[in-house]
Amino acid sequence: MKSFRIGAAVGVTAATLALTGCTGNAPAATSSSAVAATVSSSANPASSAAAAPATLPEGAGLPAVPGVVKEVEPSVVTIRTAIGLGSGVVYRSDGTIVTDAHVVEDQQKQPFKNVQVQFADGSQSPAVVVGVDDVTDVAVIKADRTGLPAAKFSTTTPEVGSLAVVIGTPLGLAETVTAGIVSSLHRNMPPSKESPHGAINLLQTDAPISPGNSGGAVTNSSGEIIGLSEAYLPPSSGAVSIGFVTPTSTVTDVADQLLKSGTVKHAALGIVPTDITPQIAQRFSLPATTGALVVSVSQGGPAATAGMQAGDIISKFAGTKVGNVTDLLAALRKQDPGQETDVVVQRGKATQTLHVTLGDLANQH
Repeated sequence: MKSFRIGAAVGVTAATLALTGCTGNAPAATSSSAVAATVSSSANPASSAAAAPATLPEGAGLPAVPGVVKEVEPSVVTIRTAIGLGSGVVYRSDGTIVTDAHVVEDQQKQPFKNVQVQFADGSQSPAVVVGVDDVTDVAVIKADRTGLPAAKFSTTTPEVGSLAVVIGTPLGLAETVTAGIVSSLHRNMPPSKESPHGAINLLQTDAPISPGNSGGAVTNSSGEIIGLSEAYLPPSSGAVSIGFVTPTSTVTDVADQLLKSGTVKHAALGIVPTDITPQIAQRFSLPATTGALVVSVSQGGPAATAGMQAGDIISKFAGTKVGNVTDLLAALRKQDPGQETDVVVQRGKATQTLHVTLGDLANQH
């Protein structure tokens, strides 16, 4: 719901990130929090929207946009709360709508009980918040309306270079359309104050995204939803058209769980990790400068049961090399509660493999 301005760019791997939260009474440039964010990927940087038609198959470039808009726009809604507005997409014709969790939460990240929805035809309806998942930033609301045009959600991963059309309500301008390409896949961002679990496995696009687009549709050339608008790098960071999208695979999985049980299952390790900076490595005479340093271990949690200790450095998780906390969170997100996982840790000069039975994040305190 709010616009988040995150830190200043440092080097080529750190970036200023803004969640495409709802626009409120403050101007879009107003910041409500600041956190440094690193985008993890080896993929190529985004291409410009103007170059998209030349790289796409005939009929799949910008000439396809009017048809996509005609198909998808009736399924895109504006969501209004007490502190601002955002966007959403009709998931089911019975009034079920998906959006970003921060669109329907207050400044303390507590979900509102009720919100107001404005449909493409201009009509409005109250809606209740069915559930939110802060780990993936996905939410489901249910409007007091039936017979809605449900959007078609893609079941495949989009190709880099394929068309991306963004529809939503940036800065309160309903039914705004922008277009570009899918610039990259599997972007990961580190945890922050606003997103303590990090942002994992996002799509990157050069289609312009602005505050208020949050939770709105991002579609392919066939008019299928490939994800929901999530975040962008503002021009003040030096970025040019770099936006991020929660992929449909995440949205539909989380939405279905919220509709079924009101909660979402996420694997939990039961630790507080931190990145190893040169200062931390020097201060504590750490044996490694990469990995995830275990700051604390939850008593009775999965890691503690497996013998993990504060001061351990996690170098590999479930067969995946861990260079920092973001790597650890990305690897953990792929696991399920109850799954047995090998975790390689360095303790002093010794390296050992711990066998951890992962817990459920909902049950961790």
